[in-house]
Amino acid sequence: MSFDFTQKPFDAAEFMDNPEPRCPCLLLLDTSASMTGNPIKQLNDGLTIFKDELMADAMAIKRVEVGIITFGPVNVALDFQTADVFTPPMLSPTGNTPMGQAIESGVELINARKAIYKQNGISYYRPWVFLITDGAPTDNWMNAASAVHAGESSKAFTFF
Repeated sequence: MSFDFTQKPFDAAEFMDNPEPRCPCLLLLDTSASMTGNPIKQLNDGLTIFKDELMADAMAIKRVEVGIITFGPVNVALDFQTADVFTPPMLSPTGNTPMGQAIESGVELINARKAIYKQNGISYYRPWVFLITDGAPTDNWMNAASAVHAGESSKAFTFF
């Protein structure tokens, strides 16, 4: 029996300084036209409070990674980054509510992030996905609903 004692270098420098287990937290945020006025203000204020709460927890600073997908139209507003470097974007409303497409994009983003963890030997907790919206989808959402049910059933993520 032989053992391979060679070290595997990290592919991503982000994990060299912080090899802690990660908890990806994906925010799916409605930025459609119906969010104009107070709703978008409350959403932006909420992101600031979220950042403050993360920064108040020493473990969250090292372990929580925040990603943001906005929809109205669908856009990866922020790829995953640890809480210490997370800066909430200033969101503004536009367009319709392609919620189904946003959810499907979010599932893909979560799966890609978990693959990066695995490639770099980083353990992780079950990802959290938060959907924040004020209305109904304007696109086909049935595939997205199936993806959410399948993801939760297989414990691939928790959807709120």
